[in-house]
Amino acid sequence: MDFLSSFLMRFLAQLQSPTLGFLIGGMVIAAVNSRLAIPDAIYKFVVFMLLIKVGLSGGIAIRGSNITEMLLPALFAVVTGIVIVFIGRYTLAKLPNVKVVDAIATAGLFGAVSGSTMAAALTLLEEQGIEYEAWAAALYPFMDIPALVTAIVLASVYVSKQKQRLKAEESLSKQESLSRQVVAAGDYPSKPEYPSTKQEYFGQQQNQAPQRVEIWPIIQESLQGSALSALLLGLALGLLTRPESVFESFYEPLFRGLLSILMLVMGMEATARLNELRKVAQWYAVYAFLAPLLHGFIAFGLGMIAHYATGFSLGGVVILAVIAASSSDISGPPTLRAGIPSANPSAYIGASTAVGTPVAIALAIPLFIGLAQALMGN
Repeated sequence: MDFLSSFLMRFLAQLQSPTLGFLIGGMVIAAVNSRLAIPDAIYKFVVFMLLIKVGLSGGIAIRGSNITEMLLPALFAVVTGIVIVFIGRYTLAKLPNVKVVDAIATAGLFGAVSGSTMAAALTLLEEQGIEYEAWAAALYPFMDIPALVTAIVLASVYVSKQKQRLKAEESLSKQESLSRQVVAAGDYPSKPEYPSTKQEYFGQQQNQAPQRVEIWPIIQESLQGSALSALLLGLALGLLTRPESVFESFYEPLFRGLLSILMLVMGMEATARLNELRKVAQWYAVYAFLAPLLHGFIAFGLGMIAHYATGFSLGGVVILAVIAASSSDISGPPTLRAGIPSANPSAYIGASTAVGTPVAIALAIPLFIGLAQALMGN
């Protein structure tokens, strides 16, 4: 009981943080139809500054740490990203009025990582005095890329099989029509040259291998995304150069102020996307509310295994859980647009921005930070 009450008190305290306050403020401003707008160029600059800072701090930390400490958390990040996509494939895709390719794209976006959500989690961890490995931010690509690759591969295989099935139906229909014409003319072939039943015909078609999906172009598209490029650039600079002076004098002091602007923009965007979400099945809203919490708990459980096995900090466990709870808001959408062109962007972007991101920031981050604090208290 003491554990639960302690957790609830810490959880409620998290909701009063400035980071979450700006998110909620942005949602309220958009809801009352305010004309306040943040130029897109400023938004992109803010995102770049935040991710380059996170990358720099991670690169500096990796330079002075034991790489083997990252192996198990990185493996769990990869596993989590892939598992998230399969969960969506066999849950959301099975619900009424939900198209399979749309569900796979949505799961891919929720398996990918939001750099802004991760930045918000890092800020709140620092505000609460919870220590974490600076290299934990480098887990980002280990979850992001496998999730996007898995989603695009699953969608490509599904679409390929559907095309084969449509061709099979058209071919069988033509053959049946031809057969009827031959019979009507009184010419009865001794041995049909086509399968006698649809089941037999489709069975033959399913034995054909689906079209091969090229993996490297998907990975390349992910790596070239603006968010991941900025993070990897920061990691490389922090690892290979000595940027401590500019990091401490410029990037570090600006971090929280820039993050507050980003949260304001994301809050406004979340409200604006609600109209898009209404255009698709309501199941997307249900999925977008529950998925961040489920994904986060899966990653939190794996993180605790790493905690007991290798000493991975509870702060690091929180970061792993938060990036699993997040859904990509920058690099993921364009990657999926190119990789799954048949999917409806209103479904996966609307679900992510309108519901998934606010849930991840306003609920998942305080939830997992409070859970970590309660565990540390014990």
